[in-house]
Amino acid sequence: MDRIIKKKKWTAKKIASYAGIAAFAFFIIYLLFLRDNTSRLYIDPSRLTIAEVRHEPFQEFIPVDGVVQPIRTVFIDAVQGGRVEAIYVNDGAILKEGDSILRLANPNMELDYMNRETQMYEVINNLQNTKLNLEQRKFSLERQILDINFQIDKAKTDFERKKKFFADGLVSLQEFEDAERDYNYLMGQFDIALRTQRHDSLYTISQLSHISASLKRMSLNLSMLRENLEHLCIKAPISGRLTSFMAEIGETKTPGQTLGHIDVLEGFKLRARIDERYINRTFIGQEAEFDYAGSNYQLEIDRIYSNVQAGAFEVDLHFVDEVPEGIRRGQTLQLRLKFSGSTLATTIRRGGFYQETGGNWIYVLEADGNSAVKRPIRIGRQNINSYEVLEGLAPGERVIVSSYDAFGGKDRLVFR
Repeated sequence: MDRIIKKKKWTAKKIASYAGIAAFAFFIIYLLFLRDNTSRLYIDPSRLTIAEVRHEPFQEFIPVDGVVQPIRTVFIDAVQGGRVEAIYVNDGAILKEGDSILRLANPNMELDYMNRETQMYEVINNLQNTKLNLEQRKFSLERQILDINFQIDKAKTDFERKKKFFADGLVSLQEFEDAERDYNYLMGQFDIALRTQRHDSLYTISQLSHISASLKRMSLNLSMLRENLEHLCIKAPISGRLTSFMAEIGETKTPGQTLGHIDVLEGFKLRARIDERYINRTFIGQEAEFDYAGSNYQLEIDRIYSNVQAGAFEVDLHFVDEVPEGIRRGQTLQLRLKFSGSTLATTIRRGGFYQETGGNWIYVLEADGNSAVKRPIRIGRQNINSYEVLEGLAPGERVIVSSYDAFGGKDRLVFR
């Protein structure tokens, strides 16, 4: 007798189908969510530079080159042009103030001086003659008044005598009138002479004042001409060492041309060029230092030249204490210009990674030391040795600081 056979719900085929679907779904989930999707690059670790993150004293500074210069330099210029006629000293000579350096010849100037000197002496002579004539006229008027006074005295005595005699009938009316007329005439002359003397005296005083001022100006002009002629002989304006002096016999120097410098031998300063990015962070009194012959020397910025040329500006730095022995003018010394005091900070060593990342991320070694992963960081201050890390790293961690040019920005570096 036939019996009904129940159909199986989970056949081997069906189980295999569901298993395949589940496996495919798990594979998709793995690909999307569970698999490590980070990009990798296998590299040789021997070609890397690895540094440890430190917590240590940090000071922000930048390296700058300072050129040794004398504490004070005086330029020697040719006030008047001319041909070099004589040279008295050589470059590098130690001079005292007033020592002769060279002499220029300028025939045209010398001839002009002689002509103008002759003309001035003629004018001065004419003015002095005018002054003499005025003084002689003054004395002549005084003599005239004195003579009139003498005549008046005689005429007055004669008039008074004849007036008495005329009253006594001893002289005629004509004699009396002649004596009176002579006396009145002389008195009139005396009044005119007095007014003439008063007017002439005022005029003479004014003229003598103008003449004296003119003579003074003439003498001053003559002194200036003589001084210009003396400028043909170049002398040391101060004591010091003659530098940058170049001249040859027969060479022509133009007015205003720099002939050399005199360096004051009282000390040195350094002149440094600083990148224009730091112009707003540079100030008078800012500290700097450098090492020389095994010793450390401190400096301060004394002067800032605000004009920017070729992307940099210049500053003068003076020594705070002693000046190192043996430095010479024109010598270049590397300084450390400080922008902050020394403070504790998390730091990493400087390296080529910064050019690729801009300080925004870095490769950090994992604990097993077999790989390194990319991690975002934030960098603050810097100096020639290290960067200050503000965020993203902890002391003791190790990072790759060499160049990242060959890594292509991969997320993970695997060492092999």
